[in-house]
Amino acid sequence: MPKKTFAFVAAFMVQVFYGITFTFASDVIKGGFIKPFGFILLRVAGAGVLFWLFSFLGPKEKIDRKDYFTFFLGAVFGIAINMLCFFKGFEYTTPIHASVIMVVVPIIVLILSAIFLKEKVISTKIIGILLGLSGAVVLSFYGKSTADSTNIPLGNLLVFINAVSYSIYIIIIKKLTYKYHPLTFIKWLFLFGTILVFPFGFSQLSAVDWTSFSPYIFFEVGFVIVGATFATYLLNPLALRELKASTVTTFLYLQPVIAGIFAIIVGSDSLDLIKIVAAILIFAGVYLVSLNKVKKRE
Repeated sequence: MPKKTFAFVAAFMVQVFYGITFTFASDVIKGGFIKPFGFILLRVAGAGVLFWLFSFLGPKEKIDRKDYFTFFLGAVFGIAINMLCFFKGFEYTTPIHASVIMVVVPIIVLILSAIFLKEKVISTKIIGILLGLSGAVVLSFYGKSTADSTNIPLGNLLVFINAVSYSIYIIIIKKLTYKYHPLTFIKWLFLFGTILVFPFGFSQLSAVDWTSFSPYIFFEVGFVIVGATFATYLLNPLALRELKASTVTTFLYLQPVIAGIFAIIVGSDSLDLIKIVAAILIFAGVYLVSLNKVKKRE
């Protein structure tokens, strides 16, 4: 498979894993099996163990001492702030508000990429991002809201901080992908990330009653660790090695579509005209962005 084709497949699969995870994570957290911060610690620590176990599959690379600080920054923005703010924000705001705010990520990354990575911003990319944005907003506004949202302004602020933090993370690891294989640096990201989230999640994780878990709940937890964390954090850098940061993040618009399709399959949602139109807008936007040629690295 050509490298660029694999990069597109990797970027797409990241959103597939994230889209499915909305249902699984909701079952675990709202079912009272694991509280949000405890789930984050389990997710990060579990994926971290996997990255260290499988790191031997990557090439033997010597890490420059100065890059450990970059790894730490990647863990701060891509794991600690990103995950903690999103889960805490989701506790206060509604899914509709949260999903609308998250679609600003490709726009933030487009701006940051132009400033820090010197990526060229062309008209088809802007049109594609706007199409995807419109489709995601339409899909989000016609979603179902929750009645137990206690502090929407605070929740929205936390989700926005999460979106900005994730955007900064994408820029940070974009530079690392030029220098190291993903397995070389991601294991350090998750080691630092585990240390950072440990104080927040230890008490909640230690209070978990594992005997209350059914086999399906164990499967859902395992999927979040292996699929939505280990696989996604490995595939994203692989996609970023061949594609622009703004191109990779535009695939985020596929998340609500994939989440909706999975919800329909498991019987928790239904298909209607609005969702079809929104999906067409999103796929059209991603297609336009993917038309851009990858700038060759020196």
